Amino acid sequence: MTISPFTVQIPDKALDDLRQRLAATRWPTRELVGDRSQGVQLAALHALTEYWATDYDGQRVASRLNALPQFTTEIDGVEIHFVHVRSANPDALPLIMTHGWPGSVIEMLDSVGPLTDPTAHGGDADDAFHLVLPSLPGYGFSGEPAELGWDLVRTAQAWAELMSRLGYDRYVAQGGDVGAGVTDAIGRIGPDGLVGIHTNLLVPALNDPASLPNGTDAEKAALAAIKTFQTSGNGYFVEMATRPQTIGYALLDSPAALAAWMIDHDTDAYNKIARAFVAGEPSGNLTRDHILDNITIYWLTSTGASTSRSYWEAYGPDAPAAGAAPLPDPRVPVGFSAFPGEIWRTPRSWAAQSYPTLNYFGEAERGGHFAAWEEPELFAAELRAAFRPLR
Repeated sequence: MTISPFTVQIPDKALDDLRQRLAATRWPTRELVGDRSQGVQLAALHALTEYWATDYDGQRVASRLNALPQFTTEIDGVEIHFVHVRSANPDALPLIMTHGWPGSVIEMLDSVGPLTDPTAHGGDADDAFHLVLPSLPGYGFSGEPAELGWDLVRTAQAWAELMSRLGYDRYVAQGGDVGAGVTDAIGRIGPDGLVGIHTNLLVPALNDPASLPNGTDAEKAALAAIKTFQTSGNGYFVEMATRPQTIGYALLDSPAALAAWMIDHDTDAYNKIARAFVAGEPSGNLTRDHILDNITIYWLTSTGASTSRSYWEAYGPDAPAAGAAPLPDPRVPVGFSAFPGEIWRTPRSWAAQSYPTLNYFGEAERGGHFAAWEEPELFAAELRAAFRPLR
């Protein structure tokens, strides 16, 4: 039950080793196509690693995280790292937000201000949140599970325990990517104190897209986007869900390989990241430094293999949930926000069929798969609107 303060410390020798490995990278020849259909383009990765080795301040990770209250606590045998920022508004609504892969708590840092202090960002004081940002088991500064079984449900149960330890007896949850899976799970298990959830990735759509409505142009476009992802865009997903240890060797040995693996997630995010490094044109909050903050956490914590194993646990052929009875629909209100650059743009009809208790559906003007990271102000506005009826 102990909760201990935590401070990030990065030895200079770790950054020296990083730069030496970047300088010693063995490069492949250039891709034979003019787009990303063969994978991460050589020019994009050259630009990223050159900036990483020569211009990037490796201590940024420590300074950004240490500017916020951080803690660790052991839950079910794993040391969980989390950021915990309480709003100045004593009546703020507690909110636990879960990142995904290839993300970390870094992708949520610029939404901390808009969520905990909305009046400073054009919002209403009554929309404030007390914010809890845990690092998933095996990610960032959380410990690695030493046993099997850390699937989405077990993580959701750990988050419920974390909120209880923090003294929150009424709270809401949010997540995207893997975090959407954890948030979906916590909504379905319905722990005491949970009063609502919000996601920006429709996890149930991946399980059985054919069962979803397909009559409108928006529905047909979403189905086509899922098909494209499942046939030509989910190589990382298949590898980590079936052979995480294999890719883990490369991710721990070569920072260039780690960066390539992480930025080759989805077309929209890749194009924005490549443009930031090659042309120096960030998309929203996706600047070169912010992108490298996230990659650097993975490198310095040596979590390339453990983060990959989280996919095997959650989605692999031997996942504990594979043969289990399906969890019931969430009984709490569900909010959903669709961002235009997501892997597929979810129609309202899909969210309503997937979640019978859907009470909010929003469509943002900008942003993609990493919505909180790319557009923190828009993201915060969506969460305020989604959870406002639950206060």
